[in-house]
Amino acid sequence: MTTTAPQPRTPLWLTATISGFFGLFYAYAVWNAVAFLIAQAQGTFGLNGGGWALLLSAVLFPILVFAAAFAGGVRRSATLLGGLLLIGLGVVAVFWLNVLAYAAVRGASLLGAG
Repeated sequence: MTTTAPQPRTPLWLTATISGFFGLFYAYAVWNAVAFLIAQAQGTFGLNGGGWALLLSAVLFPILVFAAAFAGGVRRSATLLGGLLLIGLGVVAVFWLNVLAYAAVRGASLLGAG
């Protein structure tokens, strides 16, 4: 029977620093989504239900991805935590580009009747 040595835990300050660094980028994604939502909602025609659903999902998605990546990596090594947060940030960026592309191509379907 073999015994494995316990892995050393990542110091709390390093976990907080990595999470805080990546958290700023996630917060920027949320801030952009909120600004886009406000700009579209205050437009001439406003937003319909589909527009609200799409743009609110763009606000909530980065928060959920950050929470999932943090929960998956907080008890792991600092490298894995940073990697998970970086991968999550890439997923958030792709989702945001999809929202912008949809709004550019089919933007009229997001607008209400005033």
